[in-house]
Amino acid sequence: MDGLMLDTERPSLRAWKKAGERMGFPITEEVVFRTIGISEGAVRKVYLDAFGDDFPYLEVRAKVKQLLDEEVKREGISLRPGLLVLLDVFARMGVPLAVATSTHKERALWKLEYTGLRPRFAAFAFGDEVERGKPAPDIFLLAAERLGKNPRDCVGFEDSPAGLAGLHAAGVRSVFVKDLLEPPEETHATVWRRAQDLAEAAALFG
Repeated sequence: MDGLMLDTERPSLRAWKKAGERMGFPITEEVVFRTIGISEGAVRKVYLDAFGDDFPYLEVRAKVKQLLDEEVKREGISLRPGLLVLLDVFARMGVPLAVATSTHKERALWKLEYTGLRPRFAAFAFGDEVERGKPAPDIFLLAAERLGKNPRDCVGFEDSPAGLAGLHAAGVRSVFVKDLLEPPEETHATVWRRAQDLAEAAALFG
C-alpha cells in the first residue's frame, strides 16, 4: 500500500527526520530506508539498534504520526502514478484484488477510506494480523487465503525489497515497481516482471 499505491513513503521520511531533530536524534535517510516495507516490531528494532535501548520509540512514533496527520490535512494523500489505470484494467478483467500491507489495520483502513480506494478491493491483510512481517510470506499467504486463491495463481505488486522477498517466499509472482529503494541483486533475481510505474505494469495484463 504505502509506496506502491499511495505516495506516503516520502512524507514519512520527512516526518521521521523532523521528529528526530525535534527530539534530539539524528535520524538519517539511511535509517528510515531500512524500515520500508517491514513490520512495526521490526521497525522499532531498527531504531533501537541505531540509537540504543533508551531511544523513546513510542514518543518519536507519536510525533511522526502527528506530523503526517498535519501534512495530510494540508496536502491530502497522493496516489502513485498509474494506480487507477492498473485497478481499472483488473476491474474490466474481473480479477479480484487484495491489499497486503505491513501497516496496522486501523491506520491502513483509514488511508484506504480517505483515498476512496477501499471499495476496489475484495480482501485485506494487515500487519497486525500476522505473526511475522515481511520478508516472511505470512501476509501474502493470508491475502491469497482471503481471496480464496492459491498463491501460485496470484500476482503481487511491490516497491520494497522486503515485500519482494515475501512474495517470493509465498510462491507469488512479483511485479517490482520502484519507489525509493532498489532491491539487492539476489532479491531482484526473483522478480517476475519490472515496471517503471503502475501504468506500465497495467500494460502487462491488458
